[in-house]
Amino acid sequence: MALEISNAKGCYIYTSSGKSYLDFISGIAVSSLGHGHPKIIKALHEQIDRHLHVMVYGEYIQKPQLEFAQLLLDQLPDSMEQIYLVNSGTEANEGALKLAKKYTGRSEFVAFNNSYHGDTQGSLSVTGRDIYRDPYLPLLPDVYFGEFNSDSALDLISDETAAVILEPIQGEGGIIPADKKWLTSLRKKCNEHNTLLIFDEIQSGFGRTGKLFAFEHYGVTPDILCMAKAMGGGMPIGGFVSSKQIFQTFKYDPPLNHVTTFGGHPVSCAAAHANLKELLEGNYFKRAQEIETIMKSGLKGKGIKEVRGIGAMLGLELESVELTKHVVDQCFEKGILLGWTLHSNQLIRLAPPLIISDEQLNFVINTILSALKNY
Repeated sequence: MALEISNAKGCYIYTSSGKSYLDFISGIAVSSLGHGHPKIIKALHEQIDRHLHVMVYGEYIQKPQLEFAQLLLDQLPDSMEQIYLVNSGTEANEGALKLAKKYTGRSEFVAFNNSYHGDTQGSLSVTGRDIYRDPYLPLLPDVYFGEFNSDSALDLISDETAAVILEPIQGEGGIIPADKKWLTSLRKKCNEHNTLLIFDEIQSGFGRTGKLFAFEHYGVTPDILCMAKAMGGGMPIGGFVSSKQIFQTFKYDPPLNHVTTFGGHPVSCAAAHANLKELLEGNYFKRAQEIETIMKSGLKGKGIKEVRGIGAMLGLELESVELTKHVVDQCFEKGILLGWTLHSNQLIRLAPPLIISDEQLNFVINTILSALKNY
């Protein structure tokens, strides 16, 4: 889009030419509390006045890291006892893959077609799209891909499988929620083979689906939970969470199994702490559910195949590539930022900030319907 950004506030991004755009993709599911939330900005200023980076992650005790980690872990199941903080989503997945190999002593992974886990080599190895993988082969060996929501994929899991990695809601694959019964069967199959289950909630986490994490909709708890995007309220941060028992294996052979210089940066942690506090204290989970209801009830008519997803993580599938491009272009002209997912050119990503008003939602709905009508 090549927009030259001047500033951003709330649900809007402003260009240097003075035009405003309603950000209906939240910087790709990052700015769930909008741009420049005052509580996050305040936390940033306060931490900047204290200190920035002081040492490689884990060497010193730093209050922002501890406060954020404690608040987050208090919200998670008892088996989610420790977090390792990194800088991004793909780094979280890389750490989770390494941890699974170290804990199980195995090297095989099961992943899913149309998945997306990042562009670094380990994450790319378990991403289920050949178009992104092929230029970088060979990647990690012993990765087997199954069909998402298909029972046949369960047969790929064996006593040699270190972990199964998946998104509870496939994001770039087209906003495809996992089937609850299938996910329960997958958890059971992993248990039978002492295989770890990794949930990549980088896009679905921190309130976007109407729960803090999407796995809460399913009643299925992973062994390792990966997160990023909306975690820092606009600041770069990621993490992977697991049990103390699993994390113990990162302490020996060698003693520094996984290190990061900037992981858990104190300024990012201060923002993440303020972001999480606001999410928990506000009405945002309910708001995500309201957004789903309003969008699904409003977006009906000719040219629309389906609106799918959970909460404010939605995808609008249209009848053709040409129609999809027309709608995105028309909305852009009217000052609304929409976009595709990586794996689909017939599906429009709908991921508004959770602070969005009904008036703004209806403006988007009416603009989309108008674009469909004049195609």
